[in-house]
Amino acid sequence: MLTKKVQDALNKQINAELYSSYLYLSMQAHFEQTNLPGFANWMKVQSKEEYGHAMKIYDFINDRTGKVELSSIQQPTAKFKSPLEVIQLAYEHEQSVSGMIYRLYDLAVKENDFPTQVMLQWFITEQVEEEKQALQIVEQLKMIGDNTLALLMLDKQLGERK
Repeated sequence: MLTKKVQDALNKQINAELYSSYLYLSMQAHFEQTNLPGFANWMKVQSKEEYGHAMKIYDFINDRTGKVELSSIQQPTAKFKSPLEVIQLAYEHEQSVSGMIYRLYDLAVKENDFPTQVMLQWFITEQVEEEKQALQIVEQLKMIGDNTLALLMLDKQLGERK
């Protein structure tokens, strides 16, 4: 059974994961509107992944006979200046999510909640990959600069993500 502290923290993390999904959906809309369908596809896949993360925690709470308590999702940013700004924001957001996961893991350790620690190991590994992918695109966009042809080539590559 979950302690109240861990249950509350897990519910807060569900909200954060759903916000992440919503944020990436907003970024997808931006890329659709700016004719970068590959970037839009990348964000669509990312949004679906984040929703899946929320549901993984949702199911975990239920499996542990806890109570899922959903709260309002914050409105995401919707105005962006450039592809680099969008992806940089995504990278910084992933770093923030990693911090939340680490704090949640620390709480599970303090509460001697071994099942939650094990479940969170998956998220810790996942966050390493999430940060790596976003940072790689940030660095590629920095190399591209104002080169439209290179931007379109990266857009095509990002469109292949499934």
